[in-house]
Amino acid sequence: MNPNGVIWSAAVWIIPLVIAIVFHEVSHGLAARALGDPTAAQLRRLSFNPLRHVDPIGTVVLPLMLAIAKAPVFGWAKPVPVDARRITRTNPRTGMLLVALAGPGMNLALAFVGALLLGIFAHWVGEPADGSAAAFIGANLVNFLLINVFLALFNLIPLPPFDGGHVVAGLLPERAALQWDKLARFGFPLLIILLLVLPALVPGANIVQRLVAPPAQALTQLYLRIAAAIA
Repeated sequence: MNPNGVIWSAAVWIIPLVIAIVFHEVSHGLAARALGDPTAAQLRRLSFNPLRHVDPIGTVVLPLMLAIAKAPVFGWAKPVPVDARRITRTNPRTGMLLVALAGPGMNLALAFVGALLLGIFAHWVGEPADGSAAAFIGANLVNFLLINVFLALFNLIPLPPFDGGHVVAGLLPERAALQWDKLARFGFPLLIILLLVLPALVPGANIVQRLVAPPAQALTQLYLRIAAAIA
């Protein structure tokens, strides 16, 4: 397989991305169920079958376009439904905060697993030949680590519709949180403005480069040092 080809570029990014976002969404549902809300389980959204979570645009089209353009790859799945009214094992607002943190927490755990697997792979395989099956596996492992770190921190941006926005809502006084939650209806347009429109108009206002990239690079280096220690 040509490592510079479209199929290779798409596969080594989309495969780890799908795994990362499916685990991210399922972790939200598992956390909610642990706190008393069975909504996700009742709607069969605790499955690790990607087809139950795929968003055609966020999981397929956008990541494919970004991979082909050799741009940073990110995406999203259909959100797992959570009903705060059914959270009974803690205060519902605290519960929603914990549910929100479960997704990024899962991604950081997966990044650690990716570092372990990458270290083991490097120890046993060494430097694989270009275009080989081993090179394909190695590229997937590297991208799996990168994607999980990025998704964890990206989702912690403290604005709706990100998980960080739900964390903010859980920390605000109840009356202020109600007003804050109203921003969620503008979530997708806000996402487009912040990620695409604003950086194009004001290059210095790139929220990803300024807020996400520095801690993501630091965490990635930490994970890579773990992988190197194992290798």
